[in-house]
Amino acid sequence: MPFSFRTVLALAALTFIPLLMTGQAKNSIFNNERTRSMSQRWELDTLTGNGTFVITPYKPVYILPLRWSSEPNGKPVSGNPSPEYEAENQNLNNLEAKFQISFKVKVLQGIFWGHGDLWGAYTQKAHWQVYNATLSRPFREMNYEPEVILNFATNYSLFGIKGRMAGISFNHQSNGRAYPLTRSWNRIIAHAGFESGDWQAYLRAWYRMPDDIDDNPKICRYLGYGDATIIYSSGIDTFSAVIAPNFSFNRHMKGSIELSWARTIKGNLKGYVMFTHGYGETLIDYNNLQTTVGIGVSLVEWL
Repeated sequence: MPFSFRTVLALAALTFIPLLMTGQAKNSIFNNERTRSMSQRWELDTLTGNGTFVITPYKPVYILPLRWSSEPNGKPVSGNPSPEYEAENQNLNNLEAKFQISFKVKVLQGIFWGHGDLWGAYTQKAHWQVYNATLSRPFREMNYEPEVILNFATNYSLFGIKGRMAGISFNHQSNGRAYPLTRSWNRIIAHAGFESGDWQAYLRAWYRMPDDIDDNPKICRYLGYGDATIIYSSGIDTFSAVIAPNFSFNRHMKGSIELSWARTIKGNLKGYVMFTHGYGETLIDYNNLQTTVGIGVSLVEWL
């Protein structure tokens, strides 16, 4: 039986809030240059700029050969009452593989009076029923997420927290499938980035653009209207939490929580553990409540 969303939210708070009470850990080789700072990740000053058309990290890149789900969603429900969306039941395994690739490229720099950069970004997430010989080991779900991001460097402090960036983006996400399993949505997303020592936070708020044909009606009731990504890194260990509530603080409360831990093995190779609970781990699961645990390796983190 899946945990309630409120229970898992409380567990997330108990997991991550105590870290706020601890002193800052040493940054190992990152003490002097902070090579994984938000400034370098987004090239927010002249010392960290790589120029245009250079591929750089965006979201985490990882592979989880073992990912277990409490509710593998063998018969996805669109929410659209049209008969075209009636799917047949699939005999899915609880255990599958999952991986994600993500990168961004600066297309224009120094626009809008020298303060803005225009980025193109792409993220792809895959769920592979590699252990399901009965179904010939298919890719259960692929999500494609291209973005156009306008980002501005900022420089202000509030209660010791530095506001480092802000901007707006156009985001498209789809699974590239035909009826009855097609899912997609378009969003305008406002974002801001903050930094304090070994901590970083990205806050996003979005507006879903209307669709003439809606593959996933009321998706925002399940995924909310924004999310918060909080990252802490000691140089060897990196912890992250992505929290996306729908802000209905009653029995209709929904959303999702993703917790991850990466520990350096050698160079950029890290051991990786991910826990998720809630809705929308993929588009096909936008209205499917599940709890998942995955283990594998990562090559790129949030910082």
